[in-house]
Amino acid sequence: MVREIGDRIIVQFGGHVTVESNDRPRMTRGAKEVYYEDLPRGRTRETIVRENGNQIVTVRDRYGNVIRRSRITPDGREYVMVYVDDQYYNRDNSWRDPGLDLAPIRLTIPVNEYILDAANVDDPERYYTFLDQPPVERIQRLYSVDEVKRSARIRDIVRRVDLDTLTFETGSADIPESELGKLKGLAGAMEKLLGENPAETFLIEGHTDAVGSDEDNLALSDRRAESVASALTNSFAIPPENLVTQGYGEQFLKIKREEATRENRRVGVRRITPLVAPVASAN
Repeated sequence: MVREIGDRIIVQFGGHVTVESNDRPRMTRGAKEVYYEDLPRGRTRETIVRENGNQIVTVRDRYGNVIRRSRITPDGREYVMVYVDDQYYNRDNSWRDPGLDLAPIRLTIPVNEYILDAANVDDPERYYTFLDQPPVERIQRLYSVDEVKRSARIRDIVRRVDLDTLTFETGSADIPESELGKLKGLAGAMEKLLGENPAETFLIEGHTDAVGSDEDNLALSDRRAESVASALTNSFAIPPENLVTQGYGEQFLKIKREEATRENRRVGVRRITPLVAPVASAN
């Protein structure tokens, strides 16, 4: 641990610095019941029971990393959203970027089919058709959510929506109520995809401009990602278990400027289901 900033923790794995936060408050908000069980090898199982009878079951390793997540409906159907094969899973919490095992990415499609700028969307259906597209290269294996969050190379396998119409004030992670409408098209696409496959998982990425310290920007960007995830749940009823969040600070500037730049204070969205889920559902 490098530093604590509010409820965020800045962590260094070798030369890789990242921000970590607890998604339990967002996941358990409004739950009917929450209980925990100890499992072998230091693992824990968290079960969240919602008012509609759905159970969200999350297994974490001894370090708090998510290695399993499922939704079990009242009729007994299980939708597997996250699954990590033990043969690939590193148990000692050391970090090696799995993207190092892959060759540099080579796009065979136009950039505008790989990154969708919300500012260029004139038909909300475009969000759905874009996110419904397959990964841009063959996936070698399933990854943990934490591997996807930490590895830029792994994330690059799937397409990204840049919500460049929803920007934040300097130093703020708040979304004014007047801005919530800018999430409607994306939320509609997520709802449609979840109607087809309730096991979909979306990564919400937070970003900042280059003003401020690297560590403060990591924490701020993570709060921005969480703000968008919370808005999608509270205003558009997207289930929180289908959303994961991560902040990247100023690491991936859209416009290379050192001064305050609104376009860099943004959020991106990826459909990471093909990277983390083995099947859409299983009985």
